[in-house]
Amino acid sequence: MDSNFQPRLRPLDIQWIEQSGQPALLLQDRLAIGARGVVVPQALVPLLALCDGKRDLAALRIAYQLETGIPLRPGVVETVFAQLDEALMLESDRFAAAYRQALDSYRSLPSRSPALAGNGYPAKAPKLADLLDSFMAEAASRRNGHIDPPGHLRAVICPHIDYARGGLVYARLWDRVKEALAEFDLFLVLGTDHAGAPGALTLTRQSYDTPFGVLPTDEGAVDMVAEAMGPQAAFGLELNHRTEHSVELAAVWLRYLTGNRPVKMVPVLCGSFHPYTEGNGRPAEVESWRAGAEALISIAQRELTLVVAAADLAHMGPSFGDSQTMGPAEQASLSLSDAEMLATICRGDAEGFLDLLVAERDSRKVCGLPPIYLMLKLLSGVVGETVAYSIRPAPGESVVSVTGVILSASGKP
Repeated sequence: MDSNFQPRLRPLDIQWIEQSGQPALLLQDRLAIGARGVVVPQALVPLLALCDGKRDLAALRIAYQLETGIPLRPGVVETVFAQLDEALMLESDRFAAAYRQALDSYRSLPSRSPALAGNGYPAKAPKLADLLDSFMAEAASRRNGHIDPPGHLRAVICPHIDYARGGLVYARLWDRVKEALAEFDLFLVLGTDHAGAPGALTLTRQSYDTPFGVLPTDEGAVDMVAEAMGPQAAFGLELNHRTEHSVELAAVWLRYLTGNRPVKMVPVLCGSFHPYTEGNGRPAEVESWRAGAEALISIAQRELTLVVAAADLAHMGPSFGDSQTMGPAEQASLSLSDAEMLATICRGDAEGFLDLLVAERDSRKVCGLPPIYLMLKLLSGVVGETVAYSIRPAPGESVVSVTGVILSASGKP
């Protein structure tokens, strides 16, 4: 490795594990381009924290010793970063070439293959139908045979949590609106991009495949939005669609509920709002986000379009970086805070919704913030109703809260 190389880690999934009885850090590639995982011993973790693209290998060795007081043996730094580069964990020429190859392969496929089929849910249509049917049957039993149909339906919020934990919340939402779905021929699906850059809106022309068949993408609508945004902004992170589960989990339900009816989808991944919840401006200050949102308004406001925000709510507890475990008292407090947030959403108040999370610096880590905010910005004159809410367990005495919300045009039957 060139000694002048200034390594920078790519965005990765990182978690602590135990290896040979010792703590270690597991690095995993969100885009599944490189190695399945790289384990870094705890003693070398400070070296990763210094890997910011501004220091060459010699400077990293010196900075590590200043930081920890421990000198590194000759060759250790070179070996660590050579291995990380080989695993495609660094922003480098090697990774750039692998990314281009992966993107070309993704675009050449007849459709975007399901990332979670056979893992997050059954890969075969009959078994998947049985699972979703069971959720719908339970949802129906809870309403005692009566459906109060929504008014002039404009949008919904559905979860993107796994079906095992969130199946009933999905079902209670879709049970409520399943008859109204027949009115729509286009679904504008806004999903959380867990690997997305701040303020990014990422498109794809690929159609999402599901065990029930392909849900075709409206390429004309995608091209219209991309023209407004510019191709680099619209498609620069397109490969994120390949592994991101948020849109996929909504698409499965939509194809299940619409059967063979000729409908289309516009899938949009929404990047992080972290800078904004830290008080640094608003997403509309990013030119590509503003242009994309303005273009999406014309799609969202068509009579035959349903906007779907595939969005979970809070992520709290040690698994998400909090010191506090989430016992009954903490969960009760969370439900009250979420109720206040959902009331703001149900008023159709995009800025009030964002203001709430800015005020708390997004301490709840609402990963559905970007798609919900965009949904509210695309629609005017809507009122909402929360039809389902649940706090679901996560590892390490942690929780994720999820919801089902319908939004209808105010004042219309």
